[in-house]
Amino acid sequence: MLRGFHTATAGMISQQRRMEMLSNNLSNANTPGYKADQSSLRAFPELLLKKMEQANIPTTKPISFSQNQTIGGLHTGVYLQETAPKHIQGDMRPTGNQTDLAILNQSLPEGASIFFTVENQDGTPRYTRNGNFAIDQQGFLTTNNGLFILDENNNRIQLQSDNFELQQDGTILENGTFNTRIGIALAPAANALTRDNNGLYRLNNGEALPTAMNNPGIAFQVLQGHIERSNVDTGQTMADMTAAYRAFEANQKVIQAYDMSMQKAANEIGRIN
Repeated sequence: MLRGFHTATAGMISQQRRMEMLSNNLSNANTPGYKADQSSLRAFPELLLKKMEQANIPTTKPISFSQNQTIGGLHTGVYLQETAPKHIQGDMRPTGNQTDLAILNQSLPEGASIFFTVENQDGTPRYTRNGNFAIDQQGFLTTNNGLFILDENNNRIQLQSDNFELQQDGTILENGTFNTRIGIALAPAANALTRDNNGLYRLNNGEALPTAMNNPGIAFQVLQGHIERSNVDTGQTMADMTAAYRAFEANQKVIQAYDMSMQKAANEIGRIN
């Protein structure tokens, strides 16, 4: 009977973690470029129970278990195996702000994604879809957290003012003169990226992603005065949260039933008259 406690508890823990993930998605529904996490539940390995020794059970017709006789399988519950961002493009929203940029995917291999290139505080590369950029006091194009946006040569982008023109291939013009080209990185397997703070992604080994520029099979546009909205489906997220709560509640009732059975076994069945 104690095994049932473990199975139901595993179900409650997995649904609690799923609820935390869904709550985080919902809280970032209005964060530009945010990619919703999705979860994967997996069952623990099934156990095979066997009778390991001779035993006779006293009944009206004694039943004898032979040595090593198979009793049956035992399921031991589920666990949250992993969470991974869903790299589906969000809707484009016009803002009219010259420093707001968005990447519009046109043609990408399955499982791939493209990102703006960002210089982290320690100098290592980071990647983001949040194009809510600004210009600092020195004229550098930065994220809203002050990290520098890099061009295609991994150099910081310095502008004279926010009155610049961005062409759809990422080229930046000032007064009709070429300045630089914004860095767009390609992640051939986007799920291999690790989510970092403030909507940033990185490779575990700290290396840089290859450029998406002039890459066969890769087509995109960089839009000025737009930002990419999060891809969180708030209606579906609320429905998933309700389902996770109901599953948690069902496992909770199973534990309560086991607890009542254990209480009866201890207080009534084991009573000595």
